[in-house]
This record gives sequence, C-alpha cells and structure tokens, in this order.
Amino acid sequence: MITTKLNLEDKLPLTCSRTGTCCHGKTVWLNPWELALISREKKISRTDFIEQFCDFGGIKLKFEGEKGWKDLKSCSQYIPNFGCSVHLGRPLACRLYPLGRQIQSEKVHYIHEGKEFPCLEGCPEVVNLPFMTVGEYIQDQSAGEFEKSQDNHLELMQQLANIAFELFLDTGLAQSGDTETLNEWIKLGEITPDELNVRIGKDWLNALVLPEIESLENPTQFTNQHTQLLLAKAQEQFGTLITFEEVKNASVLIMGVALQLSRSFGADPKSLSIHWVEAAKSHLQ
Repeated sequence: MITTKLNLEDKLPLTCSRTGTCCHGKTVWLNPWELALISREKKISRTDFIEQFCDFGGIKLKFEGEKGWKDLKSCSQYIPNFGCSVHLGRPLACRLYPLGRQIQSEKVHYIHEGKEFPCLEGCPEVVNLPFMTVGEYIQDQSAGEFEKSQDNHLELMQQLANIAFELFLDTGLAQSGDTETLNEWIKLGEITPDELNVRIGKDWLNALVLPEIESLENPTQFTNQHTQLLLAKAQEQFGTLITFEEVKNASVLIMGVALQLSRSFGADPKSLSIHWVEAAKSHLQ
C-alpha cells in the first residue's frame, strides 16, 4: 500500500464538505477510553453500546447502516442527511480522517493512503474550500487528548506484553526446554479478533474493554487507572503459579490481552507477535 507522509506545516484541503462519504465502508477501531466516551455521547451504557454498535467485543464500530457512497454501508452512528449522531464523542480515527497516524522510533508521522489526497474522489468540492495545515486540522478537530489516549494505550499494551515476557523468561519456563509458548504467541497474532476473544475469555475481555472507571475527562488518568486494575488482576491471577504448564498458559493469556488491545488502536497483531517472539529469542542467546 502506497502512503504519503506529511509534515505539520503541509497545507491540504482538510475542510469537511459534509457529504458523508467518509462515513461509509471504513474501519474504525475503539480503544477503551474512546468506547467510554462514545457510549456516553450516545447516552447508553458501554455494554449496550457494544451489543448494538460494535464488533469483536467492543473494539470496532459496526458499519451496517444504509448504503451510500459507492454502495458501501454506513457507520452505525451515521444518520443520512444529518451526519454523525455522536460527533462530540467520535474517536481519533474519525477526527483525523483522511489522515492516519503512525509512530516509528517514538516519532509521530501523519500520512494518507495513496499519492493523491483521498478526499478528492469522494468529495472533489473540498478543493474549493479553505486549505488548512495538518497541525491546524489536528487542533481544529480537538484531537490532542485522543492522541494522548492512543499513546497511553500503546504504553499499556507494552506493559501487558512485558508480563508475558517475564512469565516466559524469568520463571525458568524458557530454560526448561519449552517450545510451545512462543509458538502460541505467534498463533495469537494470526487468529481473528473473535477467536482471540475466545482465547482470552469473558473475564479478561471485560477487564480490558469495560474497566470500572467513571471519570472520563482525562485520558491519561483513565489509562493510569486502567493499568493499575489490569496489573492488579494479573498479580492476583498469576501470583501463585506453581507448574510450568500454569506459567505457560498465563504467559499466552496475557499476551493475548496485549494483542487484542493493540487492535483497539489500529496496530497489527501479527507483526507485533512476530516482533515480540524475536525479542524473546534474543534474550535466550
């Protein structure tokens, strides 16, 4: 896939023409904070929002609405001739569109797919609207707190993966001749989100997607509380393991939780699982 990297100073037709083409046929992931916000904006519980409007246990918005642009189905939150029904609670993917956000070597890059600006096909009239810089657009979309949330969840994902590493490397499991744990990590990155939810189990899925946190105003505070809840749960469940089989199962389970979380902010679980397996192997050399 060809992508174009952008600088914050680049000027583009980043003003919405409000025709709704961007609300059709897309993939929109939700991290736990975004799920909480969009549910609040919808004025229903997170559990009800998941049941009605999400796939994969609450990490992806359904696109099962009326067909529109290019005969593609619309987002579950899109209302024809009106627009987004949860606009104030919309997630980062919607706030940045048509831009994407990548982090490479701890540096943030903004991109769009293809060589041509994506909106020109669906909304060619945007070229007649005022141009904005990428930086101005991010500020105009109030995306700053949502970017913090994505970065915070990236850190949480790594902390969960670190537990899987510790269980494998620091308990004697790796030195025991175990050959199954790392193979299971790879498999976790290859299976579907629904299959991974089954591997994780409802208890851990709820802890991941539906943390009992009421304060939503500060994404960093939310993720910090979520981190503490998940780490406490891991300590309670994994703190008294005895056999290598129990340790292996715990390492695979928490790695599955980390990989499912990675999906909620658009990361690629397969690439991550391969990367983490190679990292674990490097510690054994």
